[in-house]
Amino acid sequence: MVELENESTMDHITFRSDTVLSDVHLHIPNKRHLMVRLNAVGQPVFLSQFKILNGKDRSRDESHQHGKSHDTIESTELYARSDDEENGNLGYSNMQENSNNSPITTRGLEAVLDEDGDLEVSRRPQCDFVGVEDPPRHKAHPIILTKGYCDFIENEDGDSNRQDIIKIEHTMATTLEDVGKQVWRGAFLLADYILWCQDLFRGCTVLELGAGTGLTSIIMATVAKTVYCTDVGEDLLDMCDRNVTLNVHLLAPAGGEVKVRTLDWLKNELSEDPEIPFSWSEEEVADLHDHTTVILCADVFYDDDLTDALFKTLYRITHSLTNPCTIYLSIEKRLNFTLRHMDITCDAYNHFQDCLDSMKSLVDGKMRFTAETIETNFPQFFIYERIKHLELWKVVAESLT
Repeated sequence: MVELENESTMDHITFRSDTVLSDVHLHIPNKRHLMVRLNAVGQPVFLSQFKILNGKDRSRDESHQHGKSHDTIESTELYARSDDEENGNLGYSNMQENSNNSPITTRGLEAVLDEDGDLEVSRRPQCDFVGVEDPPRHKAHPIILTKGYCDFIENEDGDSNRQDIIKIEHTMATTLEDVGKQVWRGAFLLADYILWCQDLFRGCTVLELGAGTGLTSIIMATVAKTVYCTDVGEDLLDMCDRNVTLNVHLLAPAGGEVKVRTLDWLKNELSEDPEIPFSWSEEEVADLHDHTTVILCADVFYDDDLTDALFKTLYRITHSLTNPCTIYLSIEKRLNFTLRHMDITCDAYNHFQDCLDSMKSLVDGKMRFTAETIETNFPQFFIYERIKHLELWKVVAESLT
């Protein structure tokens, strides 16, 4: 175990003007963050675990949350550094409940706003311990576990390999170009749908574009045969590959396989250069073209140029597939005030709709695309706020030749 030389530097996460933070992380108390490493570009990487709810868990959650916002829900983040550790003892604890079995709740969003109404996010946990006179944690310092941390977690947490736990490495508060390293609500929405409609995907070969941390691909591999989990950037793909390794306990029962590969939307060919990390083999490219029937895209529509590139990639790939293909797209309609319009708009969402309309109206004699929305009233298997601006689209691509 290697600790930071100067712990005080990690007491707070620093936000710059160009920093974005996923709501999944913003609304989760960070008293149990386990910082496992620094990635290749020096960003802190945290390990969180999320519970996959069964029917009983969902009923309990719905009952508990009746009339409440999901903003106050806790995810099952891993560990906090305890006071015992301050004295040299390894005293980690998964603090889902206190000793009196009283729930731990978080303050509302107002707790992280300054007097001017600006967001002020602190590394120190903002939480209330219901029914506890003295909080069992006075502060939460992240630590770095650089060697053998998976074994350490499994030894300390007897539930780490349960079939209802998915473990994800991620960063927090990144610049826009690194948002794939965070966990987003769109990934949970698509994962919910996969778990609800497992028979649709059982035994399939699946391609995910812009997979990020790989959460959706991992969930898909619990029912599918092969999932090609793709994104761009060696550092991101390395994180994604580590997440696949962390969750082999979920994949083993069904025999599903996740293959992390590079796929750049700005390039027309799949890289088969063995010198390039996460490149494709000739056999994998053939398997992709011959057997893929499902394509996933989870919350990747936030930049107009990238959206254009993605739709061109979708057309190019579906045209090369042997079988008809169904594409599932999750998107969050994000409201922003723009100086250009002097109003609150959804520019990224509007551009997505324009691209989708162009795809549906395409007449080239080669491909036909049909699209429809999927009602998002199916059950939640993960704890997050399923806001009304989250949408799920189904696009069917069929060859006309």
